Amino acid sequence: MSFTIGLAQIDPVLGNLQENVAKHVRAAERARRENADLVVFPELSLTGYSTKDMTRDLAVNMSVPATALNPLLEMSKTVSIVAGGVEEDSSYRLYNSAFLFEEGTVRSVHRKIYPPTYGMFEEMRYFSPGTSLRIHHSRVGVLGILICEDLWHITLPYLLAQQGAQVIIGLVASPTRLSGDQQRLEIATANAENHRAYARLLSSYIVFCNRTGFEDGVGFWGGSSVTGPDGSQITNAKYFEEDLVFARIEDQELRRARQLSRHFLDDDPRFLLNELSRFGSNRA
Repeated sequence: MSFTIGLAQIDPVLGNLQENVAKHVRAAERARRENADLVVFPELSLTGYSTKDMTRDLAVNMSVPATALNPLLEMSKTVSIVAGGVEEDSSYRLYNSAFLFEEGTVRSVHRKIYPPTYGMFEEMRYFSPGTSLRIHHSRVGVLGILICEDLWHITLPYLLAQQGAQVIIGLVASPTRLSGDQQRLEIATANAENHRAYARLLSSYIVFCNRTGFEDGVGFWGGSSVTGPDGSQITNAKYFEEDLVFARIEDQELRRARQLSRHFLDDDPRFLLNELSRFGSNRA
């Protein structure tokens, strides 16, 4: 599994699916010209983040994709695409979802498991939580896909890695929070520390694609990145600007990380399962 990944750090147009699809296609065309095999977009990249009362109107049912997605489906015949949007299921529940588009189809979907509702966030007012976590079989290899808050729950990257994902992708809409002397982005530092820890402990690539721009009075800081399985940062996008950056995912780097430090290979999920079962029994 060796391929080139592009991170399309964009500023979506709130509530305009058609215009955002066109923006995705332009970015994917640029990525393909740079020989990218896969291009990743941020959380809710097809709709904008603060959809609120527009949420239901922007939802798409992936069993019958909206015609507005046709240009993106066509583009996916030449480059794999991971993008975020609002999904409606057969029971009319709404989800904050990530879609893998490949070969003109919707190959798979991840539904955000932890939609936050605290502080400035109110996602549970509009979205149902996802109820399963599965790896995604792409033409570039086996991927894990998470959405924003999902990355702050250590069990999710761990479970994806245990299922065989060696590249874990996070689609993100992280708001700007300045602190201290107002020059340092504390949230960027915290995210980078998390990504290095996940990458080292799981001997996996961690891909972080954050949006930029302003929306409903909230700014988003960008800083998209790819962290290698040894914890080193391979590429980093600009802060506060749209950007398109690339990284090479190399099978040999994964092999080297796992053979030089066997902690992930030696990890026994059965032990965790047994202890959780015992812990649950004790609590009952």
